Amino acid sequence: MMDQIQQRILEEVADLHEVPEGAYNIRANGQMAGRNTTANIDIISKTEVSGIDIRIHPGTRHESVHIPVVLSQSGMKDLVYNDFYIGEDSDVVIVAGCGIHNCGDQDSQHDGIHRFHVGKNAKVKYVEKHYGEGDGQGKRILNPVTEVYMEEGSSMEMEMVQIKGVDSTDRKTKAQLAAGAKLVVRERLMTHGSQYAVSDYVVELNGEDASADVVSRSVAKDQSYQKFDSRIVGNAPCSGHTECDAIIMGNARILAVPQLEANDLDAALIHEAAIGKIAGEQIIKLMTLGLTEEEAENQIVNGFLK
Repeated sequence: MMDQIQQRILEEVADLHEVPEGAYNIRANGQMAGRNTTANIDIISKTEVSGIDIRIHPGTRHESVHIPVVLSQSGMKDLVYNDFYIGEDSDVVIVAGCGIHNCGDQDSQHDGIHRFHVGKNAKVKYVEKHYGEGDGQGKRILNPVTEVYMEEGSSMEMEMVQIKGVDSTDRKTKAQLAAGAKLVVRERLMTHGSQYAVSDYVVELNGEDASADVVSRSVAKDQSYQKFDSRIVGNAPCSGHTECDAIIMGNARILAVPQLEANDLDAALIHEAAIGKIAGEQIIKLMTLGLTEEEAENQIVNGFLK
């Protein structure tokens, strides 16, 4: 059974107000808090390390898997290894994410290593949301590692969201795409206070007509620090695009490092980066509609991160 704090965090990271339909594995304070499998989706606990194997049968369509993690004990450090095997011609949604409630003086940390093996012509939407709360002095730390291996004709859409309460995060994502595979990444990030956030993406386009579109939108407030490091490697006739679009506020710092590596004559690669403050005329326009300056800023930031 989960307490009220854990249930509220579960709503934040996975939009779960009740037990989800379909397959799920809910982890709370390092222990399994609930699990369900279906005829097409198996979830198996690992034996040598902490974590699970999720096996989605070939041809599985219109099903979902939820694997949220909740930490509510101060001082807890949790490490899991989750492997996803998505069968050929599947079309599924996978919802992950971690929430930390820390009201103590010790740091709480969750590190999740997720590996995706996407079969031929399979289609995956992956949603990962990070959230932190609590008035203790202990930090809320999340260091996710994501590895994606995509076979011919497969596609994956990744929605990576971190909007509130995480003191430190170091996200590492790497992907390898075979011929005709397509990867779309949409990152949304906000830091405030003295928070620290690093996003490191490496995408290798190894097959003909493989494509990747990696886009980050972020807002850095107060004294926080962000780094976006995105590298796309074209090893075949392919197309790739990476973009960082950031708003800087207060005394925050942002470093954007878009990188392209073309190892084939027909590799078409593009990068873009823009960092700037909110335009004064935008704030003034909203203030003429009755908003305070703070309300106007919040309205602009919320619209930017949608």
